[in-house]
Amino acid sequence: MAIALRTFIVLDSLQPQLASFIGKTARGFLPLPGMAALYVEIAPGIAVNRITDVALKATTVTPAIQVVERAFGLLEVHDSDQGAVRSAGRAILEDLGIEESQRMKPRIATNQVIRSIEPYQAQIINKDSYGNMILPGDSLFILETEPAGYAAYAANEAEKAANVKLIEVRPFGAFGRLWMSGSESEIDSARAAAIAALEGVDGLASTR
Repeated sequence: MAIALRTFIVLDSLQPQLASFIGKTARGFLPLPGMAALYVEIAPGIAVNRITDVALKATTVTPAIQVVERAFGLLEVHDSDQGAVRSAGRAILEDLGIEESQRMKPRIATNQVIRSIEPYQAQIINKDSYGNMILPGDSLFILETEPAGYAAYAANEAEKAANVKLIEVRPFGAFGRLWMSGSESEIDSARAAAIAALEGVDGLASTR
């Protein structure tokens, strides 16, 4: 079975909001702030079962997210020891016979800021999110990435850089999506950090 490496990224220190969001939404074993995490997204999705097995047998990492779809699959593992997380990544790459350089380079599909959001739109967004609430008058940062798994990396780097609220992050599927809110200046800082982080990831260009 030919396997394509879509996302492969280490989050060196999970930020408090992202760690809490994973804890609220994931079905696996929950991470704590400050832990390191690895996100691996592959195609076809069924092979995620295989790489989960490899990572857990090779290291002490713990899985929080395993999404198995027909087209794409996503695995997140974490540990308080960053070395264990990186070892899990190496074990996965070795088992697949793939180099890290063969991962896809993230492509930003949507990047926009809505300033001073209206009350009714805030209510609609809050109905469909699992993170913090966006309040009327907040600015809203919306990001879409391809491959999807990089949305989590963008969220973590944005949270490092700015005092913002994590509204929603969906790091699986055809595209990853991120919503963050805050004051105009903080949202601008978060946006810049997320974009810079994604642009700094090397890899193979998408064929789209």
